[in-house]
Amino acid sequence: MAKKVAVIGGGAAGLMASYQASVRGASVYLFERNPNLGRKILISGKGRCNLTNLKKLDEFIEYFPGNGKFLFSSLSTFSNRDLIAFFEKLGVKTKVERGGRVFPVSDNSLDVVKALQKAVTNAGVHIKYKSRITGLIIEKRHIKGVIVGNDHERFDCDSVVIATGGLSYPATGSTGDGYELARQAGHTITVLKPSLVPLISKEKWIKELQGLTLRNVEAAAYIKQKKLASEFGEMIFTHYGISGPIILTLSRHIIDYLEEYPLVSINLKPALTEQELDKRLIRDFDLYKNKIFKNAMNDLLPKKMIPVFINYTGKNTEKPVNQISQDDRKKIRDCLRNFQITITGCKEKKAIVTRGGVSVKEINPKTMESKIVNGLFFAGEVIDVDGVTGGYNLQSAFSTGFVAGCNSASAK
Repeated sequence: MAKKVAVIGGGAAGLMASYQASVRGASVYLFERNPNLGRKILISGKGRCNLTNLKKLDEFIEYFPGNGKFLFSSLSTFSNRDLIAFFEKLGVKTKVERGGRVFPVSDNSLDVVKALQKAVTNAGVHIKYKSRITGLIIEKRHIKGVIVGNDHERFDCDSVVIATGGLSYPATGSTGDGYELARQAGHTITVLKPSLVPLISKEKWIKELQGLTLRNVEAAAYIKQKKLASEFGEMIFTHYGISGPIILTLSRHIIDYLEEYPLVSINLKPALTEQELDKRLIRDFDLYKNKIFKNAMNDLLPKKMIPVFINYTGKNTEKPVNQISQDDRKKIRDCLRNFQITITGCKEKKAIVTRGGVSVKEINPKTMESKIVNGLFFAGEVIDVDGVTGGYNLQSAFSTGFVAGCNSASAK
């Protein structure tokens, strides 16, 4: 007799779990509180959907500062190569970009969502839209069903997959429902904090740089002169602060210290040593010796940044270049290597993932089944696992969804 499986959440993990359980003969019901599926997939990778990354397994796990080793079994069972092949079969061709990041050839996340929706529909999954699960029915440590909506409608089933996401981007439906359901089952929820989140700065001049992207820079986070971490790559200025890949990655280290106003130091010329940068300044200033200071920086900085940078150095923008002293040059050099931004907060509702979740100590990593309640499975961001940007978190969702789906179909 076919197992009856309830999957809670129609995101990456829930869609994969639903499909895998259904093709293995289970009668699957997918409960999604929104009127449509895959809302968070749609906004991933700036709407392009960074599906995964081509890193090898051992390397891949290193990109999960939050409990990466827990994923070893699920990533081995359903790898990045398996995911690419899976989408190829669904008609979604992929391409590889810088850093091993994998995207659909179309650069359109909607294609991914449509392919998954078609797959689960063709597999016979019963999709229940606008359906919020408010409780679990547990008897003698075994799942017996779920409670649907505030009317407390009972839905009997043999197993449940909680794939509700975390607290990031609540507009997509990730409002923490899964944590409450896990608590009902007796699970521990570790401290929840935003991760991969844009940062808010104290400096008012940040608005003047809105929209400016810096590439090949190094950003380092400090708290009371102690270096927390550093990242090399791309960042962007916003009207409220800073964002972009390296800033999002740094945010995980910064988030615990927001009340202490951590600093982000930007090295605008990380490819040059201090001596090489000084020689570069001497050469440029000699080339533009008859110009004023603000017109002599065009070869060093983006045009939009020059007035802000010069004000930051405290030097006179109208000062002739031939009057710039050695001390002036040292100050300019130091500011190029240590352009500081004070962090006062974060855009919590724009966090890409949640740090924290259902304790991995209470989940079997080989099956994704609860160690507390038989027939209860977890997948995706609701688990206390989080990675950096670059396709890692979506792969984690798909892999844990795959394992949870497969095993939920045969749960005893």
